[in-house]
Amino acid sequence: MITRKMLRIPILLLLFIASEGHSQQRLQTSQNPCDVAAFYWPAYHPAARFRDIGVFPDGKGEWEAIYKSKPKFAGEELPRVPLWGYTDESDPKVMQQKIAAATSHGVNIFIFDWYWYDNKPFLEECLNDGFLKAPNCREMKFYLMWANHDHNSYLDPSNPDKSKIYWRGGVDSLTFERLTNHVIADYFRQPNYYRIDGMPVFSIYELGTFIKGMGGSQKAKAALDRFREKVRKAGFPGLHLQAIVWGQVPGSLEDVPSDRVKTQDEALHYLGFNSMTNYQWIHYVPIAPEEDYAEWARKGVAKWAAYDSTFTIPYFPQVSISWDNNPRFPVKTQHAVVRSTPERFRNALTEARKYLAKHPDRHRLVTINAWNEWAEGSYLEPDTTWKFGYLEAVREVFGE
Repeated sequence: MITRKMLRIPILLLLFIASEGHSQQRLQTSQNPCDVAAFYWPAYHPAARFRDIGVFPDGKGEWEAIYKSKPKFAGEELPRVPLWGYTDESDPKVMQQKIAAATSHGVNIFIFDWYWYDNKPFLEECLNDGFLKAPNCREMKFYLMWANHDHNSYLDPSNPDKSKIYWRGGVDSLTFERLTNHVIADYFRQPNYYRIDGMPVFSIYELGTFIKGMGGSQKAKAALDRFREKVRKAGFPGLHLQAIVWGQVPGSLEDVPSDRVKTQDEALHYLGFNSMTNYQWIHYVPIAPEEDYAEWARKGVAKWAAYDSTFTIPYFPQVSISWDNNPRFPVKTQHAVVRSTPERFRNALTEARKYLAKHPDRHRLVTINAWNEWAEGSYLEPDTTWKFGYLEAVREVFGE
């Protein structure tokens, strides 16, 4: 509001002040801090359903695979030893420590790997009993990545045959209705659930599995449309659907007229997705038996430009810390990344920041694999080797 006193100020000075205000607003927008989200694998607690499939009898969840692992090639640093010990993540005090460490180093979002098998959730104790009951829970955002893959014996470190299926990841439309009712009522309404433009973010891991479970692309689209409508009726402006991009994005949808969907990009638009990211570089960057991290990171970062040329849906860059899943196998059968260091990881994070700067029209979000994929060698949580080194790398690049 312009007052009588302000009218005494020369008009050029008023214009200068207004101009400076707009410039400052533009500056604040361009330098707005990035959201840094780390994927969280919630398997480090005594989940009841682990007993159902006969894994981890020690009652500590997948920590058992970590402390029982042994090196399978020269120089492999196994077992990995967590600096905080083999803690129970379903304990609010344990999660309080994780949240404090994350937020003080620039990680402000956990993306929880979230599961629904046999019409009920799996591994929710971490989120419900640990994270949401932590005293400092509201200091950190979270959202869900529905990991809708088949759950198989990959989780059993004693079994060399990984083809045994415990639970199928695909769901029918009725199950999807129940699943989304639970998500909206119990998670989207949480005040610290992560939103973009006011819309809660929900990520889907395997689009092909989702479409198959729904009975085809048109039924899958109808189910997602109903999901969006329920979210709006719950009081939100809409739903932000995020696709995890790897080999699971269909290049065409056979039951949709070919003039509507001919490419992966058109498939995502048809289904109504708002953005994309990746889960792990290993999903699209093959590795040698002992792959050097610097070369692996170079290939992973190079793929971002390819996404820009292939898709019109916004892509959020993902950075991986490493890859070595030998703890999940009784003998050496897997290739692994070697010579991952906090400094090299920091270089990859810097590339992600540069990428975001080149896309100023997009929301500023970077995803990291992962907070705690200990059995796959990709984790920000401090260990006895690097201490807080990987977290400090995040703070150096994104910690404003």
